[in-house]
Amino acid sequence: MGKRVGWVACGILAYTNILLLVAALNLWNNATPLVEEYAWSTSLFVLKMGLYADGLSLLVAFIMNIVCNALVVFSIEYLDHRIHSIYKIDSKPLNAFYYSFFLFFSTGLIGIAFATNLIEIYIFLDLLLVPLYFIMDLFGYTERHRVATMCFLWGFVAGALFLIGSIITYSQTGSFMISNLPNLIGKPLAFWACGFLLLGILIKLAVFGFHVWLPWVHAEHPTCIAGVLAVVVGVESYLIARIFVQQLFSIFQLISIPLMILALITMVYGALLTIAQDDIKRLYACSTIAQTAYSLLGLASCTAFGAVGGIFYFLSHSLGKAILFSVAGIIVYQTGVRDMRQMGGLARKMPLTATLCILGSMILSAIPPLSGFPAEWIMFVGIFQQGSYGTLNLIVGLIGIFATFLTIVYTFWPIMRIFFGPTPPYMENVKEAPWSMIVPLFVLAIISFLIGIYPQLITHFLIPVLGG
Repeated sequence: MGKRVGWVACGILAYTNILLLVAALNLWNNATPLVEEYAWSTSLFVLKMGLYADGLSLLVAFIMNIVCNALVVFSIEYLDHRIHSIYKIDSKPLNAFYYSFFLFFSTGLIGIAFATNLIEIYIFLDLLLVPLYFIMDLFGYTERHRVATMCFLWGFVAGALFLIGSIITYSQTGSFMISNLPNLIGKPLAFWACGFLLLGILIKLAVFGFHVWLPWVHAEHPTCIAGVLAVVVGVESYLIARIFVQQLFSIFQLISIPLMILALITMVYGALLTIAQDDIKRLYACSTIAQTAYSLLGLASCTAFGAVGGIFYFLSHSLGKAILFSVAGIIVYQTGVRDMRQMGGLARKMPLTATLCILGSMILSAIPPLSGFPAEWIMFVGIFQQGSYGTLNLIVGLIGIFATFLTIVYTFWPIMRIFFGPTPPYMENVKEAPWSMIVPLFVLAIISFLIGIYPQLITHFLIPVLGG
């Protein structure tokens, strides 16, 4: 079937989306969570494995799977072009290999969302490393073999730290179940258990100090999965909400201010690092460092609005970054150039791509009527509520507002460089990308628009589970 096998993967993910939509409609009308539970017995213990779909986990799983569905369609033309570029052959086995491994992204992300215990989360976190490694190694860009190894090692270390925290938790509570985590509060090793769990999450979230792997991995991955990688990084915000905000809130409050300061540093540093880039793929890679820190800032505010806004922003960022990374892929696909200094005037040649780039930038910059605006609005309401308790918190909120202006700079400045001004002579023959690369991105933009004008589609699910 060659590249047409991508439509098979698309059908599988579309069917999964239908199932998730049916579950979401049931949850919309009836707030009772959906639960499945299985027991794995050994001579030492009984480990309960299950799936838990409430307003938080089901919504996160649904949006992440929609992004995967859109990007698997985008891959059909892009990946085939990438295979020809690297191997100079028409390889049907490599197409089959890619789409087989792509489905592991959806499996791992949905597994993380619905997991009921810490060991399940660890398994699905490490499952994501498998497609990341092999797809990078086979289809990546500069130094793809070294960067694939870097991606795997950083992810493995983060997962190992999370596993250590899980084992310490079991030693104190006798359970790996997320619902039993409140029993950890007050235990002698509670600090160490939470410390290891949080450290593993923060490494995967690429906060300042642990961010060094992300620009390399994010920029050198094939663009057809770079948007998925943004989701893989951002899903750690969901884990903070599920584990710490919902179950270990009293412990999380103790580290609220340090985490908010760390998020601010990451936001500002990531923004400045992004502004310094000329490589279009590396620019959007560095912006992920800054953008994921927004969700951490909202969650660390320890307010209901902050938590709802933090998860809302993660979902909005997933849509926007999938669009922008794919736009970068389209530009490289059509021009063969990554350096923005060699571009200009492409809006006349690629009007639909230019429109998508503007829409994606509006999402990240929180410009109405797209989803980034209500997400940031709700989040900053929560942050300033927390700020009323002290001057330091108020300053944190103001610096966060300042960081949003930097977002506008590093998202719209590339648009001016790429799509406007004089067109270089060697780009006179550039044309628009195939429809299979354009249409799925407009679908993501439409979803962002619907959420932006009717944010209750998100808050209806999140407020009952995070608003207490």
